[in-house]
Amino acid sequence: MRILVPGAGGQIGSELISAVNRRHGEDQVLCTDLDPSRIKDAVHREALDVTDAAALRDIIRRYEINEIYHLAAILSGTGEKNPQLAYRVNMDGTFNILEAARESGIAKVFAPSSIAVFGRGINRANTGDEAPLRPATMYGVTKVSAELLFDYYRDRYDLDVRSLRFPGVISWKTEPGGGSTDYAVDIYRSAVQRASYTSFVRENTVLPFMYMSDVIRSIEELMTAPAENIRRSAYNVTGFSASCAEFAVSIRRRFPGFRVDYEPDFRQEIVDHWPQIIDDHHAREDWDWKPEYGLDETSDDMIENLSRFFTTSRPDSGSQVPEAS
Repeated sequence: MRILVPGAGGQIGSELISAVNRRHGEDQVLCTDLDPSRIKDAVHREALDVTDAAALRDIIRRYEINEIYHLAAILSGTGEKNPQLAYRVNMDGTFNILEAARESGIAKVFAPSSIAVFGRGINRANTGDEAPLRPATMYGVTKVSAELLFDYYRDRYDLDVRSLRFPGVISWKTEPGGGSTDYAVDIYRSAVQRASYTSFVRENTVLPFMYMSDVIRSIEELMTAPAENIRRSAYNVTGFSASCAEFAVSIRRRFPGFRVDYEPDFRQEIVDHWPQIIDDHHAREDWDWKPEYGLDETSDDMIENLSRFFTTSRPDSGSQVPEAS
């Protein structure tokens, strides 16, 4: 066994597994999660709490791991409800991964970061890699700290750690996991199931997003790029920027009667500190990053695929339709 994927049952992990299996062979991939029953499409799976350093070291030793995709984390919305848990999982878990990698001679580590690292003092209309890192959430604090750890382990121990600052991630395969951009997934699920959606952010809230296909491809391209091309631990990446109202307009191309209401909650204050437009020119220059999905391409693919999981795709039917297994 060579590849370890902690947090494989989460939003990104559940889809990254297929890509890692294709590249390395499914017999070479071990997927772990607190609840391994959440993991699909994996030949090898185990329970693992990344805050348990001894258990992590044992798995790396037993399976002779030499590459890690560390995806276990508590996201922003959930993290604000329980900041102590977010700190413990995101900080202790990441430190344990890096220490275990150092001790075991791991060849390469991937761990996602987030636009939540940004906050006060940024140019929201053009946020580059070097923008101030002053987050307003515990999730953001843990991601900034993780990025500093990545730099430290690269410089001090020559550990090949690579990270991407993801914007809001949109996917049809898994339900939202407690992030502050979850409305960009919920709105599509509501469009397919019923005639309306109530957004927890304002209609004019503009944020950057990536469709999951681009997310997976960006990870693969980063991890296969030659080491000499990687000039920083964490890169900005983005797909497109849009307001919640623009999502609604895009969806109405397929569902003209779709209605969106707006009742902002505590997550509005969180996203008000985040970038509106991401500058990812370093990723484009260093390893030729380029997104393939814009807003309308994302809408078309989300609606087409989500419709397969519901007994009807008519949002104007007036009835709520149970999700298919």
